[in-house]
Amino acid sequence: MLAGRVRDVTETQTTSPPTQRPVRQLLAASVGNAVEWYDWYAYTFLATYIAAQVFPKSADDSLVPLLSTFAVFAVGFFMRPVGGLLMGAVADRHGRRAALTVTILLMGGSSLLVGLTPTYAAAGVLAPVLLVLARLLQGLSVGGEFAASTTFLVESAGPGRRGLFSSFQYVSTTVGQLVASGVATLLVGSLSDGQMNGWGWRVPFVLGAVLSLVGFWIRRGAQETRSAEQREAPRPGLFEALRRHPRESLLIGGITAGGTIAYYTWTSYLPTYAELNAGIDKSDALLAGTLSLAFFALLQPLGGLLSDRIGRRPLLLFFGLGFALLAVPLLHTLRDSFAVLLLVQCAGMVLLTGFTSISAAVNAEIFPPRVRAAGIGFPYSLTVALFGGTAPYVGTLFKDQGHAGLFPWYVAVICLVSSVVYLRLPETAHAPLRR
Repeated sequence: MLAGRVRDVTETQTTSPPTQRPVRQLLAASVGNAVEWYDWYAYTFLATYIAAQVFPKSADDSLVPLLSTFAVFAVGFFMRPVGGLLMGAVADRHGRRAALTVTILLMGGSSLLVGLTPTYAAAGVLAPVLLVLARLLQGLSVGGEFAASTTFLVESAGPGRRGLFSSFQYVSTTVGQLVASGVATLLVGSLSDGQMNGWGWRVPFVLGAVLSLVGFWIRRGAQETRSAEQREAPRPGLFEALRRHPRESLLIGGITAGGTIAYYTWTSYLPTYAELNAGIDKSDALLAGTLSLAFFALLQPLGGLLSDRIGRRPLLLFFGLGFALLAVPLLHTLRDSFAVLLLVQCAGMVLLTGFTSISAAVNAEIFPPRVRAAGIGFPYSLTVALFGGTAPYVGTLFKDQGHAGLFPWYVAVICLVSSVVYLRLPETAHAPLRR
């Protein structure tokens, strides 16, 4: 029934002329998205320095450790879905370009707030309060960015290029992560511990605020992708996508669950997993992770182009069934060897590309344009929070309980469930996108 309903949707699509400046559109979405994720990951890489200054262990106020816990929880599991819903609604009501402008200004402002947050020694409990506020705004921005940029990228693509344009969602995300890692590594390597704790940790966030202004300038010149009919139609309600398209919302969750747990396991958690379970040296684990991420970014356009030729479903099944069959053998192959870790990571990246390179296109092709951004944003971000964001915690929990070998099976089972969804998906690659 679900597949039939989505098939009916895709078969009644109408065409609209593609944007006149596709390269500028691609640049506007990609540069802004890279800046967004640079700011997000900069906090991750420098969290220990920030915590030492803003959440000191010696703090007498009992609110300080509470705020430390809340900062991680609220941003990771609450604000991203909220951002997907709110910024998606902005994109559907006021235009994709307007939403992209709001998200990058939010991220730039919150990044600057992190960089200027006073220490606990200087401001007391106000310091962690400001940092929590900044992270809440960053979570709102990141959740909204995917909804807006996904819609914008796919609607900007010309005929037969939606998969290619879609792939730059994860190209830019990975570039942002690599730049954040590089900046953090450069600072840690060139400054003393005293300098890093004093002012060095602030530099990436001030730089992020400046880069956000550059992204804002590029996005201001982008072309709006909503059709004239959409702009003249009554504005959709905040929960209209969920209310009128519940099956499509559930479909987004089913598509995303396997992809997000595999993505966060292979791109974020695998170095730590290798350290905990295979005795890999931390520096080797981080180097392998960096090299595999660069390899991953290069693969994305190839996956997008391939999907424009052979369709979305074959790539999704390649990813889903590949991880269902190989996640356990790959993770059990890990041992105290840099070469083995790098091969395992790169093999996973090849499989993962079947999902990441086309997820934006697949999502955008499911919803009608009236509620496309909000329809994607909320269920996608919620699924990421439930499955992707918790992957490192689930893996660590299995390890603490003495059942580390169960985590690969957990990943495999979730990917198998998503594969069942992929089998039922109608093929949308060669149907025109509704405008």
